[in-house]
Amino acid sequence: MSDLQLIHGFHAVTSRLRSRAEAVREIYVDAARQDRRSRELQALAAEKGVRVIAVDARRLDGMAGGDRHQGVVARVEAVRLPTHIDDVLEGLAEPPLLLILDGVTDPHNLGACLRVADGMGAHAVIAPKDHAVGLNATVAKVASGAADSVPYIMVTNLARTMRELKDRGIWLIGADERAGNDLYAIQLGGPLAWVLGAEGEGMRRLTRETCDELARIPMRGSVESLNVSVSAGICLAEARRQRRQAA
Repeated sequence: MSDLQLIHGFHAVTSRLRSRAEAVREIYVDAARQDRRSRELQALAAEKGVRVIAVDARRLDGMAGGDRHQGVVARVEAVRLPTHIDDVLEGLAEPPLLLILDGVTDPHNLGACLRVADGMGAHAVIAPKDHAVGLNATVAKVASGAADSVPYIMVTNLARTMRELKDRGIWLIGADERAGNDLYAIQLGGPLAWVLGAEGEGMRRLTRETCDELARIPMRGSVESLNVSVSAGICLAEARRQRRQAA
């Protein structure tokens, strides 16, 4: 039998209905919620042949583990994405574009990073097992479907994985506000992995030292740093812009 999991929130549930309706076992909705958003979700579920069960808000609270569920929880089959970087890199039709996260422990930040990675066409997000948040319902909700499309690969030894990527010809660039290089002045068109740390703490020392190059996002205002997902979006978008320009 396939592993089952719970996801919640309108974006996450709607995205799963549209992309893999056959993997949605049932949807639980707040019986007291009769607004347009809830009606549209239920109509989509009916169109896809998925059963909808009306329950009270207290049951939804328990299913969502106290997270904000917006009045909808779904029981779904777990999506099987690659769990090893070799499986991701094999057969790519373009140079790899990866995102490595060091120290991102907040599920909202991870969900936002996955969403950015999906939007910018990153092939995978890599993180250490002992210094990161895993995939959970909150991550899936914030990711708005990206948790089902972008492989999230957790590794035992991040520095070793980074060295293995270097051996495969992938250039590792760490985003560091103290770097002398401006990200807009470096070449980002080849096989590439952006390496980012959590806001405030940044990358760990060994992670930083394992990078091939460091680059900063030029800041023009009074704010000194950006949320990790915003930084990831800027870095990945510039890599995509340079690839498009070189094509």
